[in-house]
Amino acid sequence: MSTDPTTWEFPVTDALATAGPPWLTGKVAVVAGGGLSGPEGGVGFAMAWLYHRNGAAVAVLDRDEAAAQRTVDGIREAGGEAEVFVVDMIDDEDVARVVAAVIDRFGRIDVVADSIGGGGVEDIFETSVDAWDLAMEVNLKSAWYLLRHAQKHMTSGGAAVLISSGAAEGRGPGLPYSIAKTALEKLTTGAATTLAPRGIRVNCVRVGMIWGAFAAKGMTQEQREIRRQNVAMGVEGNNWDIASAALFLSTDQARWVSGQILSVDGGGMAMRNFGQAGAK
Repeated sequence: MSTDPTTWEFPVTDALATAGPPWLTGKVAVVAGGGLSGPEGGVGFAMAWLYHRNGAAVAVLDRDEAAAQRTVDGIREAGGEAEVFVVDMIDDEDVARVVAAVIDRFGRIDVVADSIGGGGVEDIFETSVDAWDLAMEVNLKSAWYLLRHAQKHMTSGGAAVLISSGAAEGRGPGLPYSIAKTALEKLTTGAATTLAPRGIRVNCVRVGMIWGAFAAKGMTQEQREIRRQNVAMGVEGNNWDIASAALFLSTDQARWVSGQILSVDGGGMAMRNFGQAGAK
């Protein structure tokens, strides 16, 4: 390479220097839990919408057909392409069936996003065996089921995004939920290394204290305000903050990012200044 600057071409020929939105034109995104299940919506719905807004056709997977249809109707009304796929995400055979149905409908899978989660909030020594198993099915194995079947149809440039929780790194009481989410993050790194030779990326978004359909089900406004005050930035996030991060990780903007756990949490829990140890 010449050291004479007068011979250099202006270095903006890389795809990342010249590309712009929409980022997913011509691609197919599969979103598990993508139904619109309440007025606040959820992370899955927000991901489905942003994938549509960036040019992808969207396969909306949900056990709630009406919720999935609301998402699909909204995307279609906005001029996009989407389809409902009713599925039980904790049934491996049913997940295999629905992945095959997606391929029949769209012919390809470029992006896989799994937002399934919940439950498992009992003490680890008080919960039942059945409740423990269900927490693992919902928060961990559902993602494994989806990845293990969808990856067979993905090619180089494909991407998967899983949704974890700040509970995975917390030092609070042991809960089946937090243990399952911790395992989900290990699934992320393991799948990323396994699929890397095929050019398929796998990442995870660790969700902080956002407001959405999940939080709205069991939290008073007083509890919500206390929680907001404990965010380092002093601002509560929402589904779109998480979906925006997932979108980035799903596009070629993140082409060299894989096996990462991205915390989207407003800086995490605040450590309020009560004075330094040893200070007078």
